[in-house]
Amino acid sequence: MEIETERLRLRFLRQDDFDIYADYYADPRTARFVGGQMSRDKAWRHMAAIVGHWSLKGFGQWAVEEKATGRMIGCIGLWEPEGWPELEVGYWLVDAAHGKGYATEATIAARNYAYENLGAKTLVSYIDPSNEPSMRVAERAGAWLDDTIELLDLGPHHVYRHPQPG
Repeated sequence: MEIETERLRLRFLRQDDFDIYADYYADPRTARFVGGQMSRDKAWRHMAAIVGHWSLKGFGQWAVEEKATGRMIGCIGLWEPEGWPELEVGYWLVDAAHGKGYATEATIAARNYAYENLGAKTLVSYIDPSNEPSMRVAERAGAWLDDTIELLDLGPHHVYRHPQPG
């Protein structure tokens, strides 16, 4: 299942995406808000879980590919593992892709897919209260701060609610 936007292609993760994926999760600064720093072997298992989510749930996270270059620049998608409070749209991009509106563009595409193709009734983004860039992405995509919850063992997280399209 692929989605194309004006500048991006959201596609399944591939093995050749792994170096970018592992590098992102190896850096404590970039991985801070997406589960934390991981060794290469743990990042492999994490990526495999993301791929497996598609098999188990029929949806999941996509690799974000810049159409102009064909480069994988991050991940975005839908996440609802066992015990997760609500269907979530989450995202991360490599540093070189920041500040271009890509995260907002991809978030809107994933949101629309959730509501239009999956029939989602609600969609949220769980965001660490100190992750201001992620909050700005959610707000630019039309979401609003609805609540703050204790997200399992991850501590307090803001709940940003995404509106249905149209």
